[in-house]
Amino acid sequence: MRRQLAILTTIFLTTLHLFGQTTDFVKSDSIIYPIHKANVGKITFMGQSVVLENFKQSDFLTSFELKEKTDLSIRVFLGNSLTNYLHLLAPQLSAEELTNNGNYQFTFFIDTKKIYVENLNVGAGSSDSKNQRTVFRVPLISSANEDSWGRFLWNRFLANGGQDAFTKGEHLLKIEIRPYLNQTEIVTGSIIAEGQIKIIVPEIKINEELVKVQTIKPLKDWQISLVKIDISKIEELNRKIETQTFRNITSVVVIKDGQLIIEEYFNGANRNTLHDTRSVGKSFASALLGIAINDNYIKSETQTLKEFYNLKTFQNYSSLKDSITLKDLLTMSSDFDGSDMITESPGHEEKMYPTNNWVDFALNLPIDQAKVTNKRWDYFTAGVVVLGDIIHKAVPDGLEKYADKKLFQPLGITNYKWQFTPQKVANTAGSLQLRSLDYAKFGQLYKNQGAWNGKQILSQNWIEKSLSHQMTISKDEYYGYLFWNKTYKVNDVDYEVYYSSGNGGNRIFIFKDQPIVIVITSTAYNTPQAHKQVDKIMQGYLIPAVSQGQEK
Repeated sequence: MRRQLAILTTIFLTTLHLFGQTTDFVKSDSIIYPIHKANVGKITFMGQSVVLENFKQSDFLTSFELKEKTDLSIRVFLGNSLTNYLHLLAPQLSAEELTNNGNYQFTFFIDTKKIYVENLNVGAGSSDSKNQRTVFRVPLISSANEDSWGRFLWNRFLANGGQDAFTKGEHLLKIEIRPYLNQTEIVTGSIIAEGQIKIIVPEIKINEELVKVQTIKPLKDWQISLVKIDISKIEELNRKIETQTFRNITSVVVIKDGQLIIEEYFNGANRNTLHDTRSVGKSFASALLGIAINDNYIKSETQTLKEFYNLKTFQNYSSLKDSITLKDLLTMSSDFDGSDMITESPGHEEKMYPTNNWVDFALNLPIDQAKVTNKRWDYFTAGVVVLGDIIHKAVPDGLEKYADKKLFQPLGITNYKWQFTPQKVANTAGSLQLRSLDYAKFGQLYKNQGAWNGKQILSQNWIEKSLSHQMTISKDEYYGYLFWNKTYKVNDVDYEVYYSSGNGGNRIFIFKDQPIVIVITSTAYNTPQAHKQVDKIMQGYLIPAVSQGQEK
């Protein structure tokens, strides 16, 4: 049946390409410009944006040098609108059902090898544009950071194989576009537009001195390790950072057996740089709650929200809110209708930040009945803000002073910077800025079962709860008390790690079965490659370099 549909679609599209018109299911834009008529079914490339009325064949790029701060767009010439193409895949559906469940599928090839396929999110593009447009422009690379789903699509392509395939030299990039419809399964049509361009990847010349493993200067807080590492792996990593294969990395710090073994800085950062690691700060909220419980300022994480707030004074009250526990917020498993994974979610963090009271924002949210029926993990930043508010009100002199006295001072951390909520409370949602070496202290504290310099800062019981599989995220990923968990496989050996994670590719890794802590900081904020490149750095370079060290 699917083969027959594909044949019928191909016949239909061939007719479109020959005649540039058909009977519309919905009324689409007419094909009136000669440039459009001559290029139906083609994807054309351009540098600086040229309006359609002035767009000429001579504006088509046949080659493009891939580099920073430049512009590359595509202009797609179709024989019909997307909705009319989708109609072929499901003639029984209305136009609204088609636009709500379908969009374009992009396929990227480099040198004839298929690299990446993406079914564009159905929310990309308005219903009107899907119904009407037969020609459209999409910026892929923009020196002005033009706001478009196309730039994010391009970055996802790079993060999922494109960056690795674009080695120095010349390459042929080909893009194909098909319609797709998501019903009980994904159904795709035949190609409705395609195009190709020669991509020239220039050699990035670097100072070879920057590739060498950086010498660790003496410091009082860490003993420098005498254990051997695979220097060639670290130099290979440094080269990829300097040549921007791995982008926006600012530091890599590795602790082994409680000693500093690697300390590398990039892109203008140094030992004293305070790094904005975004949601890495959530793990500090977990630690502070554990300390407050140990000090008996809070009874336990099983306490419910009704013990801290009169929930009936907030909007959308439900008795179900009364039973939400601190543990639910720690494990991202509360019943609030809030998800940072879904842009349209009422409780999405980007909807919280413009409000004048972030705690009210969270507690005003309704209950998600689906979560009540089926308890599940769902990333929810606003819930961590509520945890911070509870700690702030429970401990002497507020959260900021308590954190300094009970966590930072014992660890010898004196240089740090909080972000604050509109209520001037230290923000437990993220953006707590520390030096890389001090993030490493935090990770080593957990590796030490909560002890530092002979003093028990966190209880071993809290460490055990925090670094455990409290919630299942996916088949191979878990969540503890505001800590993530996954396993890397290197040379057929499993390396299970718990880690703090923040936007941009910021991580503190705590190895479960090896005496290793790794800190990676980065400023690749809001880019699809941020976390993927960290995984590549871990698997391809850092774990192989340090996991088998021997005494010098």
